[in-house]
Amino acid sequence: MANVSIADIKALREQLGTGMSDTKAALVEADGDLEKATEILRLKGAKGNAKRADRSTSEGLVAAAENGNGTATLIELACETDFVAKGDKFIALADRVLAAVAAAGADSVEAALAAPAEGKTVADVISEEAAILGEKVELRRVALVTGDQFSIYLHKTSKDLPPQVGVVLGFAGDDADTARSVAQHISFAAPEYLTREDVPAEAVEKERALVEQITREEGKPEAALPKIVEGRLGAYFKQVALLEQDYAKDNKLKVSNVLSDAGLTVSGFARFKVGA
Repeated sequence: MANVSIADIKALREQLGTGMSDTKAALVEADGDLEKATEILRLKGAKGNAKRADRSTSEGLVAAAENGNGTATLIELACETDFVAKGDKFIALADRVLAAVAAAGADSVEAALAAPAEGKTVADVISEEAAILGEKVELRRVALVTGDQFSIYLHKTSKDLPPQVGVVLGFAGDDADTARSVAQHISFAAPEYLTREDVPAEAVEKERALVEQITREEGKPEAALPKIVEGRLGAYFKQVALLEQDYAKDNKLKVSNVLSDAGLTVSGFARFKVGA
């Protein structure tokens, strides 16, 4: 049996975050060779990743950064438990992933996972860290927002957890305070589109058919149907389109009015909520 020192076990545990017994066993198998023991532990963890592939990931965090080239990136990194989500290693992993994804200008999960990171790919980095953390970890969503300027708002739903709701707002104008307020509004109101014109025609027609059916079943006069249906469609647009929404801080104003009064033009936005 190799002569394994407590110092070597401690050093490897601090590097990888692995358990005492697993670390000692790997060092014994590697005859005390730290590099070989590291490979043994990572291989063991990779096998564990395969077993965890079907597990659900309902916890995690959101993170965002400006990229310095007229774009900003928002990611959602997911894991299985809130215990891992609030841990330093998982938070540090999110920072590493975000930096690599932002540097690559990735605008999809597929492009992000293939992005170079520390001499590997983002997918490799996540896989290796998942093996150490002992949970399934996945990059669930990525968004790339363009704009002259950006307001980034990250909201904690619990003081013990990292941010669970993230918003990146791209805008042109000088009123950063109002831009931040609108980003906060987005975090609360969860719009899916910027304008009513951005809502896919298929979604509008589906909603139109639904509200028309509901209106008919309520026994409304046939002549009044078009006006009632259009009114109810307006309510739908207020739900899903940012510029149509009532402003969270003053529901007497529409978001479009708030932006106009502040001299702001929104170029785009992204909103992620962990697990949603």
